[in-house]
Amino acid sequence: FVPETAGRERLWDLASRVYPDEPAVPVVEARRLRNERRLSALGIARATGTALPVEPAVVGDAGEPAVVAGVKGEWRVDPAYLNRPFSGRAALLSPFDRLIHDRKRTTELFGYDYQLEMYKPADKRRWGYFALPILYGDQLVGKLDATADRKAGVLLVNAVHQDVEFSRSIADAVEAEIDDLAVWLDLRRS
Repeated sequence: FVPETAGRERLWDLASRVYPDEPAVPVVEARRLRNERRLSALGIARATGTALPVEPAVVGDAGEPAVVAGVKGEWRVDPAYLNRPFSGRAALLSPFDRLIHDRKRTTELFGYDYQLEMYKPADKRRWGYFALPILYGDQLVGKLDATADRKAGVLLVNAVHQDVEFSRSIADAVEAEIDDLAVWLDLRRS
């Protein structure tokens, strides 16, 4: 039941090789472990909330209570992240990245407006067919609209949408990330 990928193929394994058969984990313990793992991945999440398709972003009573200034509701934070120095970086995120998967959470925590627009008609898109959110430090600062033209062997950068005005350091970091994306895709940058 655990998929892996090999190219475009999905490989599935037996649940018994991933989840122990004996002793079976009681349901209450399994939920607690799931919530702790979810909170560890998210860092901060709502204790309760509306259900999302596929993977909920709520964590029950895992972690420690937290207050998010200016945002209503009960939040929980992974205690492993408390009292630690933060070092951010620049990154181009997948539209499916857990940081932005829950659009309501993303808006509340980061004030970031994002929508995957691949199913919208071209004239209704604001940021592009498959715009990638741009993370810089601890802020979501923009969106990259780029296209991989495999036939021509190039990564076409259609637009870099700035949600905040880019400083020279942000612009340089984003450019480096775009260059890295082109290398990763084995394309030259146009």
